This record gives sequence, C-alpha cells and structure tokens, in this order.
Amino acid sequence: MATAYSASTARAPQAGTLQNYQIIRRNGAVVPFEPNKIAVALMKAFLAVRGAQGAASASVREDVELLTQNVVRALMRSRPGGGTFHIEDVQDQVELGLMRGGHHEVARAYVLYRERRAQERAAKQAEQTAPATPTLHVTDNGQRVALDVPRLHALIASACANLGPDVKAEPIVAETMRNLYDGVPMTEVYKAAILAARTKIETDPDYTYATARLLLHTILKEVLGEEVTQADMATRYAEYFPTFIKTGVEAELLNPELLNFDLKRLGAALKAERDLQFDYLGLQTLYDRYFLHVRKQRIELPQAFFMRVAMGLALNEIDREARAIEFYEVLSSFDFMSSTPTLFNSGTLRSQLSSCYLTTVPDDLDGIYESIKENALLSKFAGGLGNDWTRVRALGSHIKGTNGESQGVVPFLKVVNDTAVAVNQGGKRKGAVCCYLETWHLDIEEFLELRKNTGDDRRRTHDMNTANWIPDLFMKRVMENGEWSLFSPNSVPDLHDKVGADFERAYLAYEEKAARGEIKPYKKVPAVDLWRKMLTMLFETGHPWITFKDPCNIRSPQQHVGVVHSSNLCTEITLNTSDTETAVCNLGSVNLAQHLKDGPAGKELDHDKLKRTITVAMRMLDNVIDINYYAVKKARDSNLRHRPVGLGIMGFQDALYQLRTPYASQAAVEFADRSMEAVCYYAYWASTELAAERGRYSTYKGSLWDRGILPPDSLDLLARERGGYVEVDRSSSLDWDALRAKIARDGMRNSNCIAIAPTATISNIIGVDASIEPCFGNLSVKSNLSGEFTVINSYLVKDLKRLGLWDEVMIMDLKHFDGSLWPIDRVPQELKELYRTAFEIEPVWLVEAAARRQKWIDQAQSLNIYMAGASGKKLDETYKLAWIRGLKTTYYLRTTSATHAEKSTGRIGQLNAVPTASGGLQSAGATAALGAALGAAMPEVPATDIKFCAIDDPGCEACQ
Repeated sequence: MATAYSASTARAPQAGTLQNYQIIRRNGAVVPFEPNKIAVALMKAFLAVRGAQGAASASVREDVELLTQNVVRALMRSRPGGGTFHIEDVQDQVELGLMRGGHHEVARAYVLYRERRAQERAAKQAEQTAPATPTLHVTDNGQRVALDVPRLHALIASACANLGPDVKAEPIVAETMRNLYDGVPMTEVYKAAILAARTKIETDPDYTYATARLLLHTILKEVLGEEVTQADMATRYAEYFPTFIKTGVEAELLNPELLNFDLKRLGAALKAERDLQFDYLGLQTLYDRYFLHVRKQRIELPQAFFMRVAMGLALNEIDREARAIEFYEVLSSFDFMSSTPTLFNSGTLRSQLSSCYLTTVPDDLDGIYESIKENALLSKFAGGLGNDWTRVRALGSHIKGTNGESQGVVPFLKVVNDTAVAVNQGGKRKGAVCCYLETWHLDIEEFLELRKNTGDDRRRTHDMNTANWIPDLFMKRVMENGEWSLFSPNSVPDLHDKVGADFERAYLAYEEKAARGEIKPYKKVPAVDLWRKMLTMLFETGHPWITFKDPCNIRSPQQHVGVVHSSNLCTEITLNTSDTETAVCNLGSVNLAQHLKDGPAGKELDHDKLKRTITVAMRMLDNVIDINYYAVKKARDSNLRHRPVGLGIMGFQDALYQLRTPYASQAAVEFADRSMEAVCYYAYWASTELAAERGRYSTYKGSLWDRGILPPDSLDLLARERGGYVEVDRSSSLDWDALRAKIARDGMRNSNCIAIAPTATISNIIGVDASIEPCFGNLSVKSNLSGEFTVINSYLVKDLKRLGLWDEVMIMDLKHFDGSLWPIDRVPQELKELYRTAFEIEPVWLVEAAARRQKWIDQAQSLNIYMAGASGKKLDETYKLAWIRGLKTTYYLRTTSATHAEKSTGRIGQLNAVPTASGGLQSAGATAALGAALGAAMPEVPATDIKFCAIDDPGCEACQ
C-alpha cells in the first residue's frame, strides 16, 4: 500500500496571511501562493526515492508535514510584509529543507530532478533532436524482422482514441518499449502493451478501456487468425458468425439446432461497436472463462458470444431470429445480463442454464446419500446448492433399526463439505453449497460452530456455507427474554412443515410434553444465550447466516402447495422443497445504472425503458425453464410445475452516483423503494402477459396471486401471524389495482418472479458495482479466477478532476486509506458523503433500503451487512431490526480486521464504528459488549476479514 499525505493537514500559517504572497511561474504568470503544492511535491520526492511501500510509513507523512511548515516559514521570513516569490526560490527552500532535515537521498534525487528538468527545457529551447535509438527486432511468424514502432504506436493510439485528453498513447508506448528485448515474439509485444496500459488504470480509470481494446486486438487475432482493425469488424462480424456456429457444432460444443437459424440475418445484427463498451476486467473475465474454445484456442468473439446465448434462449420461439435479436440487444447493450450458468451453457449441447437448486434431506440413510449424490450431479453442471437438513435426527436420538444412538447431523455435513470440494462446477468454478438448520434442532449449538478453526476437525466444515433457519417464535422469545427448547426432529416431526401461528401452537404443545418427560432427548436454554452464540459465531466465522423461516413462508405465493424449508446458496431464493420436488431458479439481473434518464430536476428512473427491458428479460427467463437441462428428475418436475424465475438488479450504487445521492441517506432509501417497486411491478406485469400468451403455471389455482394478494399485500399476513413486530413503510407510487385486475383476468406464468442475487461475476462483465452492494473501495484490487484487477471509481475521479484534486498524491491517499476519502482533508465534505465506502455506511441504512425492497419482492435478496467496529450491541440491534422490518434473509456479515480498523479510523465517524465511552473507536478486534437487550457481555472474539462472494474470494462467485 502506498501512503497518503493530505496536503491541507500541514500546519502552515493561516490562510489569511498567505493572501499577501504570490508565485511567479517560469512562463511569467503570477499565481497565488499555495503551500499545499509544496507538500504534494515533497511527497512525490519521497515516493520517487522510497517507492510506494517506503513512503507508506506514518513517519514519512510527519516528515513531509514538518518540512512543509519549515519551507513556508523560511519563505515568509524573507518577505515579512508579503510579496512575490519565483518558483525557483520555492524549490531552493525545498532543497535546503531536505538537506537540513537529513533526508539526503531524497534531496539528491530532488536536485537531480531539477537539473534534468532544466536540461530538458534548455534542449527544447535549442530545438535539439534526440539521437536515434538502435533498431529493435521481433520474431513474427518465425521470421526476425524490425519492430514497426509507428505501427505499434498507431495500435496503442487507436486504443486510446476518444477516451479523453488524459488517456494518452505515449506513456503506454514508452512502458511497452521499456519491457521489450531484441528478438521478442510479436505476441509478447502485444501482451507487453496490455500490461503497460493496465499499469496506468490507477492514474485514470479510462485507461481500463484502452487496456480492454488492446486485449480485444489480441482476441481478434487469435479467433480470426489475422490482425483486424475495429473499423473492419462491422463487416467481419457478419462474415465470421456463420462460420463460428458451424465450427462450434462440428467441435460438439454447440447444439446442432443453431444451424437452423438464419445465420446470415443474425450475423448482420451484430454490433461491433459494442465491443468497445467493455472495461479490462469485464473482457478478460469473458475471455478466460466464458468464450468457447477448441484445444485452448478461442473461437468466440464478444458479440458472437451474446448472440450464441440469445439463440440458445430462443430455440423454442416461433420467430426465432426476431427473438434472438431482441435477446441479443438487451444482453450486448448491458441493459440486462443472464446469470453465469446461462452464459456458460446457453446454445450448447448440455444447456444447464439454472443457477440455484434447493433440496430437503430426509431422515434415513438412503435418502441422505441420495441427497448428497444429487448435490454432486447438480454441482457438476454449475448449479449453486441449498440443502435443508432439519429433518435429520439429532445426536443421541434413538435409531430404531439398530437400537443405537444417532451421531447427529454434523458427520453428514462433513461429507457434504467434501463433496462440494470434490465436484466443482463444470471445472469452471468451485462447488458451492449452503446447509440450513432450524433453530429448535438439538444439534443447533454444534451446527453454529461448523466453521470454527479450532476444535475437532472431523466435526468442522471449512468449505461449506451454513445458515440458521429461524422461526418467528424464537425471535419473540429473544425479544421477551424467554426460554427456548431444543428437540430432535424425529420426536417432533411436524414442526418442520409448520409455520407462523400453527408452528407456535405445535411448539408450545411439545414443550409441555417435554416438561412432563414425554420427549427425549430434549434441552432448554435461554433464548438470548442462543441468540448471543449465533451472533458470536457469525462475527467470528462469518457463519451461519441469519435467515427467517416465517416471512419466507407466510409471504410465499406458493404456500398452498408446500413449504419453504430453506433458502439457497446466496439466500435470495425462497421456494418450496419436498421429497418429490427439488426447487430450481434461473436468474438474471437488470442493470439499474442503464435505466436512468435526464429529467427536470436531474437524473431519474426511466420507466419506459425499464418496462421494455424487463418484458424481454422475463421472456428469456421463462424460456430457460423449458430449454434447461435437468441433471435430477425432481428438479425438472418442480420447475415445470411452478415455473419460478428470479429477476434481480445490479448497479444500484452506480445509479446512486448518477443521481448524486449518498447511499447513507433517506433519499437513497426512497430510491431503493421506488426503483424496486418499478422493477417488481413490470416483472409481474410481464409474467401475467406471458400467461395470456402461453398459459398459467399449473399450480396457480389457490396461490396468493389467484387470491388477489400481491407481494406488498402479504405484509398484512405476516403482521397478523406475528401479532406485531412488523414495522415497514407501506407507501407506493404505481397502480397496483390495475395489476391485480390484470392478474385476476390472465393469471401468472411464473409462481415467483423476483430475487436479487449477488451478481458477483456478471457485474464484473458489464463494469458496475454488484447487485445492491455499496462501493467496496474507491480504489481497490478485485480478485477472481482471471487474476487481480485494479478497479477505480470513475465517478469519483471525474469529480476530483473537476475540482483539480486528481493527482499522484491523491492516488496514494486512496491506496493508503483502502479507497476511503474520509481521512483526506482536501476532499470536500459533499464528495466524502457521496463516495462513502461500504464500511463507512451505518448498517441501518443497508437494512432500511433492503426493507423497502423486500415489501415488493416475492422471493428475497442477497443482503450483505458491513460493519466496522462491530460490537455485540450493534450486531444485536442490526439483526433485530432486519427481523422487525420484515426481511426474509440476510447474507454475509462483513467486518473489518483489527489492522484495517487501526489504519482507517483515525477520527470518529470515518467508518461505521461504535464510539466508546472514552470517545474513541471500538475496533473490530476489541471486546464487544452486548446491550441491554442481550443482558450480558459478548465474549471477546478476534476480528475477522472474511473472504466472500461478490467481494474478494477468487474461488467463490456464488449464483452469478
């Protein structure tokens, strides 16, 4: 990490006294005297000598501050009454200050730099020409030839074209040449150019597009076998596309049915200019993981990729070409993106296009191992898994067949963990599974510890995700400081399928029987103690996640034909499972940032475009159900009966930037409400229109849809079942009565329509922030299976440029402070608010925005909670608020490490930390005291910096 020096922190004389001083520049211009520029120049000098790491120390920052003060004082002493300094006078004082301060290496470099600049100015004035450089040779097609430098320069210049005045070819050319040697292969020259451009991304985010264009040049050469300019691709795409389809079919990669499309018409519809939309991360990800290849050589180009996916989704359409072009348009424009399994497999011989599979595991040996086998089969073809293990009897319970005692659920979960490791997702990403257990299960306490790094490793699952499936009654007992009873499911078999008031009545009856000694094994614990342990393990290991059984079921449109026993791998899918049905969901996400327009008061939601995009997207998702390859019959049966889909959103943070709305604000909560209302409204409308065209899903009769109860109406059901504890804003802006009437007339094509997935990879492809996530860092390194990529907030850089604040020292600031603006004093407060990063946003804002979304959604959302300076009180309040606000699920708890907190929390309020009694910050590594609601102190736990989906784990990319 490079350090940062915030120039305005130098304790120089007051600004009022500085108004009497001016600087004469070398061109004769007279400008105000600004000590900040001295601080910046000094930091650059230290950076040049010691490098980014060496300049990162706090002592260097202190030295720069002291040196700046000394230089300013020396200059002012020379002209006590005010006056004008020449720029050379200032530099003389800087040089003298460095020498007096003992910074001899820096002073020497500074002197040499001044001399070199002086010589350059003299050389320019004398119009001297540089001596000719020796000719560099390259190996091209087996021949040794001179490197055509003008041609290389032209290639790089074309990559930089129309990217603004700050994206220049010259530094890329210079860096490329510096890394070449005589006889270098021409392919290495192009790689050197890509790497050279890549190093410039942190200086200006638009260099990412230049880098992507240089990568595109090499992809075109690999696929087409020759160098082709972007200008020529408009015609070359049309020529290449039919050949690509034929090659894919001959290689047994593509479905032969694609040959029956009008390939000439589809090729003519490809828009080559859309290749220029990609940033470097997006195009590199596609190249490494998505493009089809034969013997490691790519045969697929970006627009052909999107059209191949579109064709695969249009196979059953009547006018296949027209629909394929329609689907291609929303994909290639980045308005909507299908999930990774769909992108991987659409149009191929084995078109497994669905993202999520949910199963429930029976309490017998055959059923348990059949479920594990299903996990393996589903994982093989790139499906993410959610398993409900609540029915499996607890440790110590009786086994009738052997007259022995059960080992409980944990040993089987160890097998699930190892199966996920052994069977990855199509060889393209790691297998991923999440196991759910209800809170009344007698093994719940051991389940909570599965991800701990201590204890018996045979009873640990380090690679598998876990989640609590919490009934409302437990939360009521926590809120009311009551007792909680734990049972083995074979003693209370009906609890698994009961929800709401029915569950509560049955549970109370079992508690009475247990109190009379009629149920064994059995255990009673204070509900608060178990809640405390849940939060402690969540904080310490990141698992199990907190999910709520009753809102998932009571608000489910399909409660008339089954029970939701768990969510999925990423906690956004809430579908029924049973012994005969494995729930399936196909995902795709609308890019919210692409659906804003200029309005009278600035940017606003573009409802017309949003409706058009969603109408097409819902058709694509519905088509997946019929085209999909099902590795398990139970999955096929379930999907064809209920036809659920999961349309989500991404780029929420990008939309807020365009709206100039801070994430931590009531305005952002309102936008979350109104934007999600629109997305859901148009999705439900699209589904009912599909029902009019194609017919209703088979289990529609008796559903909430059929009863005229739409998702926002189902909040009334939840409030009634809970008897309170539901506090949700109920405002709306669209005509839901018209939608009710439409559904009453035409029905619904899909049992479920909306689910907000993490979008970890597909948001990388199109270059927006993932899902509903806040910005993780304004300058950060993002890791995935394609490597590590510098990602910089282009909205922020544009604002800083406008204010004249974007320079090398600002880049160092952002690196040192992990992409945060808060410690950088020269940045205006307005920008600090707008560009808060995830850990600078109070968790309450994340929960409130999620609650506004949840009222419209018929499934759920992957909601990560970010918390700096986590404490027991803060955890308790946040997750209780999530329950009271009617959220169905939460996802990862993300906390900062102790080192991160120490480096990044120099002042109160920089991160969403909790002020301590002494007025300082309580870091994530400090003791976390539970509030009065818990009534006890939470144990001291180490801070965790958990790698997780959508942020920084290269191996886990969740559903998308």
